[in-house]
Amino acid sequence: MIILRKEEFDVAKQTVAVLFGGQSSEHEISCISAVTIIENMNTDRYDTVLIGITKDGKWLSVDSLEAVRSGSWKDGTVRAVLSPDAQMRAVLFIDGSQVTEKKIDVVFPVLHGMYGEDGTVQGIFELSRIPYVGCGVLSSAVSMDKYYTKIIVDTLGIRQAKYVPVRRGELKDMESVVKRVEENVPYPVFIKPCNAGSSRGVSKAENREMLEKGLLEAAEHDKKILVEETIVGREVECAVLGGNEVKASGVGEILSAAEFYDYDAKYHNAESRTVLDPELPGGAAEEIRKDAVAIFKAVDGFGLARVDFFVTADTGEVVFNEINTLPGFTSISMYPMLWENRGISKPQLVEKLIQMAFSRKEK
Repeated sequence: MIILRKEEFDVAKQTVAVLFGGQSSEHEISCISAVTIIENMNTDRYDTVLIGITKDGKWLSVDSLEAVRSGSWKDGTVRAVLSPDAQMRAVLFIDGSQVTEKKIDVVFPVLHGMYGEDGTVQGIFELSRIPYVGCGVLSSAVSMDKYYTKIIVDTLGIRQAKYVPVRRGELKDMESVVKRVEENVPYPVFIKPCNAGSSRGVSKAENREMLEKGLLEAAEHDKKILVEETIVGREVECAVLGGNEVKASGVGEILSAAEFYDYDAKYHNAESRTVLDPELPGGAAEEIRKDAVAIFKAVDGFGLARVDFFVTADTGEVVFNEINTLPGFTSISMYPMLWENRGISKPQLVEKLIQMAFSRKEK
């Protein structure tokens, strides 16, 4: 009989590089999501390499989960760079003049928003040929950009809010922009940065003065802005999971403590809450599930996404809002809650996402 020592078992472990933080306005949420994912990763199967990205774009080696929890990782000095060299498939640790290399089997990017959910970092993964969790370059890019998502969804015949696109440079002639909005969308309207997440920079305008203020605020977050009609109704979300075979969860409803579900209502107001499998009129729940899968496939999604809708108050009609290709994974995030409600625990969900990353590589 051959008896293997524990360290010989460990050789068979696969190494997961977990990226978190990032340069977007969702930096803090990314760190919280990363803690949840790392806590629910199977340590018997995986070793983790933690890489924190600061708000100013430094990639740092992080030595412990506690450092992620406390935020002390930002004081680190050892750089951790994912090499785009397809022959290396490794992270390079740079400590002064010393460079060491660590082979990586799979990347789990826990990066929300710009430079994490928009196809940019996915391009590095593609160059490195390291399997990675989540949507690819194309699906990440078009789903992050609310305007181009709308263009794609228009082809599906799925209802969405009327909208007017605005570019930051056009705000030099504010009068012209306001006139174009008022001719196409009635007040009240919502103003949204096209590429910001977690409702950063989103505002509601009841009149011209508020519209101008909202446009300027949104322009601080992105060079492209959407002005949308207000849909009066219930805010609901659906989780999607899969590659070739795509499945939709049940529906979750958001009960916002504020007038609308902005960043503060989502993360700083304890009275905001969610309801799983709410009662919806007619066949709305099944339509939401069907539309979520159709939209995910239309943007060439892979792995995971959360698709958001409204159900109108007057007619019970389903209206598409937006898709998030790397949804939050915090304790109050809808995505893991929806799958837990369908019998898939957080550890099982994390494992499924990692295994899908490997299946993409095999394809």
